[in-house]
Formats: sequence, structure tokens, C-alpha cells
Amino acid sequence: MSQDLMRLDLLVPVLMYCALLWWVGRGLSWTAKLATAVVTLALIAIVVTVERGWH
Repeated sequence: MSQDLMRLDLLVPVLMYCALLWWVGRGLSWTAKLATAVVTLALIAIVVTVERGWH
């Protein structure tokens, strides 16, 4: 796989995550935002790890 595609594989989920966190987090407290960020980043890491492990 080329380097450009590898960067897009990481960049697109991170950008989508930031947009989703902004959308969902508008009415949340800072601790709820932090918890949401940690859980979402963990899920992204798990999905990327599993997907790369299968190829």
C-alpha cells in the first residue's frame, strides 16, 4: 500500500472524529467530552489494529 493511502487511512477517521466530537460535545461538560474522546480514540485504535492485522 502506498504512503499516501496510509496517511488517508489515518487522517480521515481522525478528522471525522473531531467533527463528531464537536457536534456531540456542544452541550457536554469537560469531563464528559474527555470521556467521549478517550472512548472514541480507543475504538478507532482497535478498528485500525484489527483491520491491519487481517491484511
